[in-house]
Amino acid sequence: MKTRRLGQTDLDLTVIGLGTWAIGGPWQYGWGPQEDRDSLEAIGEALECGINWIDTAPIYGCGHSEEVVGRALRQFRPRPLVATKCGLLWNSQREKISCLDACSITAECEASLKRLGVEVIDLYQMHWPQPEEQIEEGWEAMVRLVEQGKVRYAGVCNFTVPQLERIERIAPPASLQPPYSMLQRDIEAELLPYCGRKKIGVVVYSPLQKGLLTGKFTEEYLKTLPPDDHRVQTDPNFRQPLFGRNLRIIERLKAVAAQARMTVGQLAVAWVLRKPEVTSAIVGARRKGQIREIAPAAEAELSESLWEEVEKILNS
Repeated sequence: MKTRRLGQTDLDLTVIGLGTWAIGGPWQYGWGPQEDRDSLEAIGEALECGINWIDTAPIYGCGHSEEVVGRALRQFRPRPLVATKCGLLWNSQREKISCLDACSITAECEASLKRLGVEVIDLYQMHWPQPEEQIEEGWEAMVRLVEQGKVRYAGVCNFTVPQLERIERIAPPASLQPPYSMLQRDIEAELLPYCGRKKIGVVVYSPLQKGLLTGKFTEEYLKTLPPDDHRVQTDPNFRQPLFGRNLRIIERLKAVAAQARMTVGQLAVAWVLRKPEVTSAIVGARRKGQIREIAPAAEAELSESLWEEVEKILNS
């Protein structure tokens, strides 16, 4: 699979990375029940497809995603690069708590190293810039972890340009992880150009908009999601009127995908990768077959006329 260099680091990431949010299982923003056997098979398949990096976080399943990834790292060779995060703790109800205390981030790093079973984290990311007044304190702690050799590179997720400017005064971030998809394009206006100028690597999450852009969703399919799936609980994209609008857009995109001999999911991932500032797209998988279906997007090359057709649909 093709690789791209992450910003000014020496990390060459495959243009698709494996996301492990859903394999953490139930928590406040979970995706419903999940079998570890399915998770391990999905990770194994991703590596078979040539993917060389995995993105996880301690909050995914309150530690469980990292534990499953750790089991996979012991099971599969060669070992993929691992990116994880910090800044979100959880309470006894498995609800997230934002915390960027320096001592807390140091403790989180030690816990992640233990769960993953590694001596160094390849990419350590501040999960959210919250509480905002602690951004500098948290970032300084992460920079110290790099200096101590526990982390190779430090990056951030979900930051605005002004927030990136604040931490750059301390040390430049290696990467930014924002959401980006055909249905969520906010980063095109300021963030992508800024990261391009500053040579900050960009790894985008939710290029399939939490599964919507796989083309599998219908009103009937939506009803089959478990009640504790956060998408049906809190995400407006899965509620009317946005859900209906999204489905209409996706139906039109399917026609373009067919012209390119692709699935709409492959088209959606290829679309985010068309941007030169984007290093890699994080694609989640919960079971065998899912990542293999999307992997061909890494090699896709579409004509300018097809991209123009996509643009017309998205702007209509």
